[in-house]
Amino acid sequence: MGINKVLLLGGSGFVGTYIANRLSQRGVKVTIPTRRRERTKALIIQPGIEMPEANINCQETLTELVRGHDVVINLVGVLHSRDVVLPYSRDFAEAHVELPKKIIAACKATGVRRLLHMSALNASASAPSEYLRSKGAGEAVVMAAQGELDVTVFRPSVIFGLGDSFLSMFAKILKKLPFFPLGYGHARFQPVWVADVADAFVDSIENVDTYGQAYDLVGPNIYTLRELVDYSAKLCGSTATIIPLSEGWAYLQAGLMWLAPQPMLSPDNLRSMEIDSVCTNNARLPANWRPTALEAIAPSYIALNTPKGKLDGFRFRAGR
Repeated sequence: MGINKVLLLGGSGFVGTYIANRLSQRGVKVTIPTRRRERTKALIIQPGIEMPEANINCQETLTELVRGHDVVINLVGVLHSRDVVLPYSRDFAEAHVELPKKIIAACKATGVRRLLHMSALNASASAPSEYLRSKGAGEAVVMAAQGELDVTVFRPSVIFGLGDSFLSMFAKILKKLPFFPLGYGHARFQPVWVADVADAFVDSIENVDTYGQAYDLVGPNIYTLRELVDYSAKLCGSTATIIPLSEGWAYLQAGLMWLAPQPMLSPDNLRSMEIDSVCTNNARLPANWRPTALEAIAPSYIALNTPKGKLDGFRFRAGR
């Protein structure tokens, strides 16, 4: 790889950890700014990874961070906001719209041309949720910089894998409760493995064919939310009863959960699910995209505490 140094914004998160691992294995130096360095010890010990404490929302600080790097990768995103504002709240605006503007300004000021950006499937100004509308606005900002910069955008569906907040969250709850109230069980997803997402980012860095392109990242199969919850229950050995909720009760549940210090669900999340997170016929996928099936990966980390799960995990690692 001809790239020597990458600035990975949001690199201490779920997807960022996988991308950092791949870049480190290829001998690329990675800078991952963080607000609290002591919380990222697993990344710090890896060769070639630096984690300075910095506020990336400060334009001057961000510009100095970008300086000297060959590539900037932006993974920063938030799922929840404490406010409800149309078209989107300040929290969503700062993370998904204003930060990309600052990144582009920093790249132009320092002469760094290559920028990879994480958007979301169904991101659009006309989407039903603040999350998707703000992601759409940020994506538009990045794509508009093509020409002055070499940009590539990725739009994943829900992402699964070891360390996720998706199947793992379902399994954790299902193992503790005798019942599981579920709203929007009919919503459809096309889950994509985090390792496939990380590979798409890393493989595109030096691929000029990806400049100016926006790609959808989805897995090979489509599931309803109910099917995914049932599958998680099966993997973790839960006998919890799944209780379908009407739309009204689902929004009430989400509103109550939204009040928690670290909410697992919000009404805006439900609004995002009004659009199926699946590929359409005009989807644009990366060249040679061969995504891994959820069933090939989930048993290796969801069911590790059950005898069958341990056996499936051994089989997966052995390639059987």
